[in-house]
Amino acid sequence: MAAIQSLDEARRILILSGAGLSTAAGIPDFRGPEGLWTRDPYAELVSTLSWYLRDDDVRKAAWRRRADPAMWAAQPTRAHRAIAALERAGRLRAIVTQNTDGLHQVAGSSPELVHEIHGSARTWRCEMCGRTGPMAEMLERVAAGDEDPRCPVCGGITRATVVLFEEVLDADVLGAAVAAAEDCDAIVAVGTTLGVYPVAGLFPLAVEHGAFGVIVNDAPTAYDDVAHQVVRGRLDDELPALLGVADD
Repeated sequence: MAAIQSLDEARRILILSGAGLSTAAGIPDFRGPEGLWTRDPYAELVSTLSWYLRDDDVRKAAWRRRADPAMWAAQPTRAHRAIAALERAGRLRAIVTQNTDGLHQVAGSSPELVHEIHGSARTWRCEMCGRTGPMAEMLERVAAGDEDPRCPVCGGITRATVVLFEEVLDADVLGAAVAAAEDCDAIVAVGTTLGVYPVAGLFPLAVEHGAFGVIVNDAPTAYDDVAHQVVRGRLDDELPALLGVADD
């Protein structure tokens, strides 16, 4: 694959998206100064598998958080829509996201092109029998007063299909992300400080394989010195113009 000299030349762009894309939509992050884990240490227990499985109160707290209307009221931003427009223009290789909110798909990105490294908050799974379904099913039960909804098939503990502490990443999802990094002709990291691995390692991997590397973030990242181009500013302002697409 011949090396390209600018993002305008790219036809197989990999988008690597992080928490900054979600916070712009009104969803709080976890690790930032105002993040959930920073403000409320108990919130980290909700995200830890062993605590979730053994402690009724932790599960009830998790379901209260999932039922928070603020999360479900969040809508895709201009940046989300610009990424969806990039696919319609035939220039998207894939999206690898650290976010679990599903806003890429809501914005119109094809689910098969969105690799959710940390899982999805929009579906549930039973820990006993493996049954899954849309999260809306469980949230209806929570709204009706069920504080700890169990699997309708086997009565097992249910949860969001989000990767928790003490769990490994899905090997198929990670494999698809690595494959995209190795054969894209450009990678654009959006709203991430590139500090959480193994996702952060995809950026230098793509560049090593000849991709044109771009970072769009409002603060410095771990790989600014590796990127061919670094763009500072609000994602909604910078990304549509950078990608050269209409975002609505």
